Amino acid sequence: MQIWPAIDILDGKCVRLTQGDYNQSTVYGQDPADMAARWCADGAECLHLVDLDGARDGSNFNFSAVKEIVQSVDVPCQLGGGIRNEQTIQEYLELGVSRLVIGTKAIKDPEWLEEMAAKYPQRLAIGLDARHGKVATDGWKQVSEMSAIDYAKQISSFPIGAIIYTDILKDGMLAGPNVESTKEFSAEVSVPVIASGGVTTIDDVSRLAALDITGAIVGRTLYEGKMNLHDAISAAKGKATKV
Repeated sequence: MQIWPAIDILDGKCVRLTQGDYNQSTVYGQDPADMAARWCADGAECLHLVDLDGARDGSNFNFSAVKEIVQSVDVPCQLGGGIRNEQTIQEYLELGVSRLVIGTKAIKDPEWLEEMAAKYPQRLAIGLDARHGKVATDGWKQVSEMSAIDYAKQISSFPIGAIIYTDILKDGMLAGPNVESTKEFSAEVSVPVIASGGVTTIDDVSRLAALDITGAIVGRTLYEGKMNLHDAISAAKGKATKV
């Protein structure tokens, strides 16, 4: 299992939101590229970037910040936030982003997703956010009646690189991931799964590593010094007790 340190970018700065609330943001660095270099120096093998301005309003305000990160590190970077059309997909892939994460657009327009996945096989990932197992969209404001598992099965035949599964009740709360929910989800879908939301301790990493998933995104706990990245990577690669 890979550890993906998260770098969330808002107004050109490295921040973290609590529960996706733009009014509850904490700035952890003025230069996201410096933060990327820090995580890579600590052993990061990949980075998870989020353009929060893009997620909110579809802008590419942080394009230059993403460019600086991609050009300054030698590890794969995946990016989510504001990926809503093919032009944006092309621009970021040409920039050197390894994979793009598509959220609400993918949920609301599966035909478009199927077309884009066919044109860019394995270069797209789905950001699938869930509340009590139901799909949430539009910055977590809307919760549908569709289960996350049912949606994942619907798109399982598409050449998707991964599904990033986020339990939004856990995200940014430093309360531990919903391991059972992630276990149930990953057992039912054939697309590679990356867990996100609530990963706080090395024990959390070990419990997730025992599941059949390919990665885990780690955010606030790294920024607040509650987890050492090197230790997290070691735990992710080590043997763990089955959940």
